[in-house]
Parts: sequence; structure tokens; C-alpha cells
Amino acid sequence: MEETQSPVQAAVKPGLTIGLISLALTYIIYFVNSSLLISGWFGFAALIIFFVLIFYFGRQYRTEIGGFIDFGSAFKFSFVAILISGIVSTLGQILLYQVVDPSLPQVLAEQTMQNTLATMESFGASADAMSPEQLDEMRTGIEDGFTLTGQLKGFGIAIIIYAIVALIVAAILKKRDKSLDY
Repeated sequence: MEETQSPVQAAVKPGLTIGLISLALTYIIYFVNSSLLISGWFGFAALIIFFVLIFYFGRQYRTEIGGFIDFGSAFKFSFVAILISGIVSTLGQILLYQVVDPSLPQVLAEQTMQNTLATMESFGASADAMSPEQLDEMRTGIEDGFTLTGQLKGFGIAIIIYAIVALIVAAILKKRDKSLDY
């Protein structure tokens, strides 16, 4: 009789796969046009791909274990897969921003600042209404997000988001065997 993997063991391979796909997309976009890394459509497309993959692998695992999975097992599988994916992606981004192209964070921070000011103006707020200190504080905050410390802090915050996403995925993936009801 074949022994099934625990949800944690089963989540390792999908987590690595999703993380590597995310990383490949990031590096492809970087080589095509690095300014696209901060565009909204890239983030949205990456999010859609991420959700499709996590649901695909979750359903695949559910099928492998007999077609039924309880909420706790679905949560463990989803959270571990998402966490591993996040670790791989974060390590790849650290490599990109700190080793491959150390000037990229400055470029992206400046573009993010310009996009933020343009968005404020589209809502009727003028950048001229902000003091130079406020603009410098905003710029520093954006730049800090691209530093090694900023990326690690971002990953720490992302773990909370990963748990929430895993709860949602688990609620959708769970399926109980109704034949066991009395």
C-alpha cells in the first residue's frame, strides 16, 4: 500500500515550483524592461498566475489523497506551499536588487515616487502642497523598501498575508466525504 505524504511534505514541491515561476517572471520582466517591475498590471498578472497555480496544486494534492481533504490539512498544504514560494521569490529578489543590479532599487524607487505623485495629482492633490520634508520622507520610505532590511521586513509582513490567503484557499479546497455521515 502506498503511503500518502503529509500536507507539509506534499507542499514543498509545489511551493518551489510556484516560487521559481514567480522568480522567472520577475527576471524576464527585468530583462525586458525593468520599469515594468513596479507596474500595476505586472503585479496583477503575477497575482492571477499565483492563485491559479496554488489552486491547481491544491486540487492535485486533494485528488492524490483520495479526493477529500479537511480544512486543517488544506490550510497546512496551502500555507507551506505559499511560504516556500515566498521564500524563493524573496531570495531571488534580494539577489536581483543587491547583487545582479544594485542600481535597480534607486531607479525603481524614483519611478515609484513619480507614479505616486502622478496618482496624487489625478485625485486632485498637488505635490506642491507637500513640504520638501514630506517629499523626502516619502522618497526615503520607498527607497527603504528596496534595501535588504526592507525586503526582509516586507517578507515578515507577507507571512501574515500568506496565512490569510491560505485560509481562503483552504476553505475553497476542503471537501469532506459525505458517505461517512451517519
